[in-house]
Amino acid sequence: MKLASSQGLIDKINQRKAVVGVIGLGYVGLPLVLEFCKAGFSVIGFDIDIKKVEMLHQAKSYIKHLDVSALQGATKFRATTDFSELIDVDCILICVPTPLNRNREPDLSYVFNTTLVIAKYLRQGQLISLESTTYPGTTDEDMLEILDKSGLHAGEDYFLAYSPEREDPNNHDFSTATIPKIVGGFTPKCLSVANALYSSIVKETVPVSSTKIAEAAKLLENIYRSVNIALVNELKMLFDKMGIDIWEVINAAKTKPFGFMPFYPGPGLGGHCIPIDPFYLTWKARQYDMTTKFIELAGEINVSMPYYVVHRLMEALNEKGKSLKGSKILILGLAYKKDIDDIRESPSLKLMEILMEKGADVSYNDPYIPKIPKMRMYNIEKSSVELTADTLSNADCVLISTDHTVYSPEFIAKHAPLIVDTRNVMKGINNRENIMKA
Repeated sequence: MKLASSQGLIDKINQRKAVVGVIGLGYVGLPLVLEFCKAGFSVIGFDIDIKKVEMLHQAKSYIKHLDVSALQGATKFRATTDFSELIDVDCILICVPTPLNRNREPDLSYVFNTTLVIAKYLRQGQLISLESTTYPGTTDEDMLEILDKSGLHAGEDYFLAYSPEREDPNNHDFSTATIPKIVGGFTPKCLSVANALYSSIVKETVPVSSTKIAEAAKLLENIYRSVNIALVNELKMLFDKMGIDIWEVINAAKTKPFGFMPFYPGPGLGGHCIPIDPFYLTWKARQYDMTTKFIELAGEINVSMPYYVVHRLMEALNEKGKSLKGSKILILGLAYKKDIDDIRESPSLKLMEILMEKGADVSYNDPYIPKIPKMRMYNIEKSSVELTADTLSNADCVLISTDHTVYSPEFIAKHAPLIVDTRNVMKGINNRENIMKA
């Protein structure tokens, strides 16, 4: 059998004749679809969710910060649930979830099941690139084994790569096209093909020597943030006892022009990356008879934060002569960070679960999340309540979990009888008798 030509595929990419397939049309996959369409490629989006496919065909976005109007009438884009069309694709990008199970162990079923489907339709000359965050060895060990069972061989018949996503939803300073993109290939030919593809949509690529390096770099990025957030979370708990405002401490420290980078405390970690990625490496480390004590300690601190917030809330109620059981708690913000509609791993969900388990009457307001969808770990049937003076005044305690910019600190302070603030939203309010930081 004649070996696949890497230059042949590179030429197709450079001439915009390569068909790009994106599997998983969520927060990672959909921005890629938009960039490849903008660059002039023919793009096929694959997803098991028929609702997403139908909305994209109508050029309607199901992600608040992404404008898909460019897809209206697009002749070079279509979305489908029919994975047999993978055989017509030249470059396949995998953007599926890599969550943790209830034991906080990696769940790679989405990646491996997707790889099995790709293997079924794999043909010579294709590029397969994984974008999902995972542990080192997923691409060139686990996926390679599945794909090579097709009878084709990576680096010879098809090209295998790993290029981690670096999405930050609703970041106005950086976008998919302007964030430097790490690219690792199974072989030099694999790298050259993948680098050519990504270079067509991003301003800068960062080629590395292997897929393992690329996988490890992604983990390092998020472990770095996890560890530093855990540090300030731990300091917040200590400084609370000492009567010291952690937010003022951070603002003072960050005036140093070198050697310090500010990280901020909160009610816990949210989003798909920071709460999850460190545990992928700790799990993989056990195969090498090692324990990652530093990373695991940071994870324990961050996971404990919702419980700390509830403890502070109980203290606040106690000072008012009330118990948590039976109290009306209004949570402001369900998204894991401000001004987005993403609730993946949001600490607000954990807060809600703990409060309800303790007998509180819990409601929430989030202008971007009208109803809580059924999720892997949560099935909470609640809808967002309107944020009015009556809603605030009728609550025994208002818990600020997400600092959406639409929230007015003055309005909240005027009407809420008691406020527990986890995001320093109320910093500008002078009368702070009914405000507790947590």
